Amino acid sequence: MVARIKLPIALTIAGSDSGGGAGIQADLKTFAALGVHGTSAIACLTAQNPRRILGVEPCSPKMLRQQIEAVFAELPPAAVKTGMLFSTENISIVADFFRNSKLKTKSLKLIVDPVMVSTSGARLLQPKAEKLLCEKLLPLAILVTPNLDEAEILAEQKISSPEKMRKAARRIHSLYSCAVLLKGGHLKNSREALDIYFDGKTELLLSAPFVKGVSTHGTGCTYSAAICAALALGHDLPEAVEIGKNFITEAISNSYKIGKHFALGQFASNAKPHFMPSHHGCSCCS
Repeated sequence: MVARIKLPIALTIAGSDSGGGAGIQADLKTFAALGVHGTSAIACLTAQNPRRILGVEPCSPKMLRQQIEAVFAELPPAAVKTGMLFSTENISIVADFFRNSKLKTKSLKLIVDPVMVSTSGARLLQPKAEKLLCEKLLPLAILVTPNLDEAEILAEQKISSPEKMRKAARRIHSLYSCAVLLKGGHLKNSREALDIYFDGKTELLLSAPFVKGVSTHGTGCTYSAAICAALALGHDLPEAVEIGKNFITEAISNSYKIGKHFALGQFASNAKPHFMPSHHGCSCCS
């Protein structure tokens, strides 16, 4: 009789990307690459390609909840990530499900990729939806993964240096009581892709060299999905963040061409990014 392996399960609640580079499609590819069975609940459809978004259509709140309920009924995930939720109604559906399902989800690890502002600077949530995300969803999360623009909204302050990234991460943690991974890949005048992790006790600086000549799409989705997969595999949160940083660095390095654009590559590398604890007296942050 053939011995069957049993894979852990992860769930992504996000938007679908018709170009295949971000959103649900990127998340599921990442889960598979890290040895996790991926499930999904589609919050919105997008008509998009690597250059632009042509249209967005939200899923009905009823159908979104049914997708989540269907997954939890037979395939309870060990970790969940949210991505583009788009509407106030769908943010409420997701937050209410996890807040009111404590018996089923008490040990669940929820990551929120806020998807407020794209890397191009486009606003993806209206102020009312942003307020709801902050008030209802972030307090349920163990980790939020904002980019610089999103972190400025959450922390209500400008971020222009690694030290200001540290301060913003601490403020976000104090406001919402969840760990923070502040992604600084678009920090001006930085020589490396710098990210700050802070969970109230542990502060980490993660850095990796920029990959020249490559313009990628879906890096934020892939990064948070890799962390989600690592959590589903049983790693603790700081370890999962390190795995996520390693994964996205290698995925960018191994990007391949599709038409006139690039797509993030798969990899099987043991290379580690520079990873070190960061404390108040650390020369790299002071």
